[in-house]
Amino acid sequence: MDVIIGAGISGLSYAAFLPHKNYLILEAAPSPGGYCKTTFKDGFVWDYSGHFFHFQDEEIKRFVTSPMDKKNLLNVKRRAQIYYKNNYIDFPFQKNIHQLAKEEFIDCLYGLYFRGKKSPGNFKEMLNLRYGDAICKKFLYPYNEKIYKDSLALLDVNAMGRFFPHADMEEIVRNFKIKDDYTYNSFFLYPSGGAFEYIKSILTRVLHDRIFLNEKAVEVNLKNKTLRTSLRTIQYDNLISTVPFFQLLTMLKIDFNESLYNYSKVLVLNMGFDKKGSSRNHWVYFPDREYCFYRVGYYDNILNADRMSLYVELSFMRKEKIDIVKMREYVLSELKKTEIIKDQKLISWQALIMDPAYVYIEAQSQKDVKEKREYLSKKNIYTLGRYGRWKYCSIEDNIKDAGELAMRLNSV
Repeated sequence: MDVIIGAGISGLSYAAFLPHKNYLILEAAPSPGGYCKTTFKDGFVWDYSGHFFHFQDEEIKRFVTSPMDKKNLLNVKRRAQIYYKNNYIDFPFQKNIHQLAKEEFIDCLYGLYFRGKKSPGNFKEMLNLRYGDAICKKFLYPYNEKIYKDSLALLDVNAMGRFFPHADMEEIVRNFKIKDDYTYNSFFLYPSGGAFEYIKSILTRVLHDRIFLNEKAVEVNLKNKTLRTSLRTIQYDNLISTVPFFQLLTMLKIDFNESLYNYSKVLVLNMGFDKKGSSRNHWVYFPDREYCFYRVGYYDNILNADRMSLYVELSFMRKEKIDIVKMREYVLSELKKTEIIKDQKLISWQALIMDPAYVYIEAQSQKDVKEKREYLSKKNIYTLGRYGRWKYCSIEDNIKDAGELAMRLNSV
């Protein structure tokens, strides 16, 4: 029997792809979905931060969307900007440097043209070599340091993989005249009922009586191939874990260096107001350290709602304490400062903490994860998901990985 720890996107997808029905899914929370959940409050639709599917693979797109009501599935062309020095410029930054003041534009162009050619030793050096010194200092460094709450020099060169492609000078210059802001997330699908509709869709392929909620995985016995939960002990043939990798190691009583498994956590403030704002954006990036948040998203502009509905994201160090009420007042003050709020009144709100949120992809941590995953796979224990595999990836990547693992383990 396959025992799956976690009923988020990855765990549910693995079960949905299995060619057999001999499995159990254990979920510590009272409902499935992981971070892919939706709240309905006072007429507002809010997720655990923005969960948007940027499909690159048609097969995965069909897998997720075929059971869904297409009338309620919005196909959205992204509108995103960067709030830079009290002005808005279009995203992505490197393609729109011509919208900057003349001297800053020249700095960016110069940096792009005279990029170095040596091999980068870390993530910070990689950004500099791909985009030039000025673009990095104006946007890429401060924005990503707000997310990670630490030096980018600590991260591995390939910490974010394909999400940071090489800057094409010809493409950038062409964009000065012929606008083309295409990136991997230029289009996205979003259900009018919120991100949990994705979960409901995948659940149509999973046996509901095999999902056990409010049951936490506690300890794994490698020798006996048993999992002790908060309610019972279960024998497994394959154990599939989607919990953060260091938590799995703790359950297995395998020693590990805690410093290799660092991450930042994110406070998400969902905020509903009595009327619309002036922005037409779907989200805005805030690289300036003057502002506590790194991104603000507009649900109302995605759902064509008549009241402003925001998600505001703030990053914190792993062990940092968060005063939610204090941060809410701080955020409201800064939203007024940027004129996102003018005369609107806050009429509803919700606070969520994503812990973990952004994992630190370091060379040593990747080496440790690789070695330990190889050892565990010989013991019929496998991991999935951003946190289970300790990597930076998209929701689509997680679904694809789940499908590949399900097929590989059941190919005989």
